[in-house]
Amino acid sequence: MSGKEENDLFYVCSLIEHVGRKTKNRRGDVVAAMDDDCLGHQLDYADMNHSLPFDRVSDELIAECGIREGAFDTISSCKYSIPTATSIGKVYSTLIEETDEGDTAQSLRKVFSSFIIDEISDFANGVYYQNPSYLLESYKAGRLLQ
Repeated sequence: MSGKEENDLFYVCSLIEHVGRKTKNRRGDVVAAMDDDCLGHQLDYADMNHSLPFDRVSDELIAECGIREGAFDTISSCKYSIPTATSIGKVYSTLIEETDEGDTAQSLRKVFSSFIIDEISDFANGVYYQNPSYLLESYKAGRLLQ
């Protein structure tokens, strides 16, 4: 994966996190709402969209994909400081880079449909702070490792 592709993936993962927080949806549900054309478009135009405010791009994505308000709120009940959407986007993109088999969009879909994404986005449990190799091995095992 080239540096540009890594940056584009990081941006899209951060956007997905932002949309998930804004609409209170599981991040996998946000990705599921994006058809292949939409996901491809987001990856292709990430280098241009990153100069726009996240709220503008996320509002357009929410409208285009018909994403409705959900009930997955990991922010309001958190007692401690919450990592930024870009911090979590970096965790997601690192995991996807490690599992990418040549089709970034499909690798993104596969990772975002796994259990690990809900664990990472549950800020009360601190999984997002774990070493990337731990997250990768847990993802491969299909459960959090002890």
